[in-house]
Amino acid sequence: MITAKARAVDGPDKPFRAAEIKRRDLDLNDVLIEIKFAGICHSDIHTAHGEWGPVNYPLVPGHEIAGIVTAVGPNVTKYKIGDRVGVGCMVDSCGECENCRKGEEQFCHKGNIPTYAGVDKYGEPTQGGYSTHIVVTEDFVLGIPDSIELDKAAPLLCAGITTYSPLNHWGAGPGKKVAIIGMGGLGHMAVQIAHAMGAEVTVLSQSLKKKDDGLELGADHYYATSDPETFEKLASTFDLIINTVSAKINLDAYLGLLTLDGTLVNVGAPAEPLSLRVMNLIGHRRSFAGSLIGGIRETQEMLDFCAKHNIFPKIEVISADQIDEAYERVLASDVKYRFVIDISTM
Repeated sequence: MITAKARAVDGPDKPFRAAEIKRRDLDLNDVLIEIKFAGICHSDIHTAHGEWGPVNYPLVPGHEIAGIVTAVGPNVTKYKIGDRVGVGCMVDSCGECENCRKGEEQFCHKGNIPTYAGVDKYGEPTQGGYSTHIVVTEDFVLGIPDSIELDKAAPLLCAGITTYSPLNHWGAGPGKKVAIIGMGGLGHMAVQIAHAMGAEVTVLSQSLKKKDDGLELGADHYYATSDPETFEKLASTFDLIINTVSAKINLDAYLGLLTLDGTLVNVGAPAEPLSLRVMNLIGHRRSFAGSLIGGIRETQEMLDFCAKHNIFPKIEVISADQIDEAYERVLASDVKYRFVIDISTM
């Protein structure tokens, strides 16, 4: 067994503490990664606070992982010692169901194995990237292009693919009008990716305080949703709307912004249920959809796309002792735009 230093939480209202966790010995196709940086995702906060259901504490969150390969199993062919690699939101799947065979492991019929708060095929609880080392089967390890610094690569493994996947699936590109709800960790990535795909991009944010950032990152337009005139002016405008916020919103108001056959896709995951009036879908053959992350193949495609187009998250690097403070700031929308933990401070 491999001992790793970590930061763990013992309950919904508990602070993070220093811990040691055990990583399994390398199996035939396993890769040992020395983690250099781990991003903080809103999903980490939901899970640590027990908002998405029961949690088997102690919990080590973190599914935005970037590091270096330090050992490989005897049958590993995809990676070698010294490679720059990443791990995202899942570390395994059945590999046999229809979705897995299509490269959509995130929708594995048996359920993918999440990077943390899950149970692996050995029956052990999975623990995430707020730690110094992780062992992952090679098929769920991503190669990080040399042009992407490791600290900036980490958030791409969740925030990057969570926004790239729906933009890719619903065909964001030249001639398409795309709106991004929210200008946070997910939203600021969605703006850059949609712009690089060639779409006309609009940000819909509560206020205009991040307007300059949004325009700098590639938005063509920026509107405050706190202004009722926004919804009147933009009625029936967008082909695609990506909702990145993890809070309850008025879906009916946003559905009214879609054009004929337009789609509103939820990638933010609020803890409370959302509701809508079906007539707002029927009236213009609109769709309300959801999207998770992407499969391993698409995640690698996203990393290569970001490298090609110089798309990087805006980050604030923190020490391991600042995680609790970072959580509070994320909930207060006081970060531009992603916290990343320097694992050397463990």
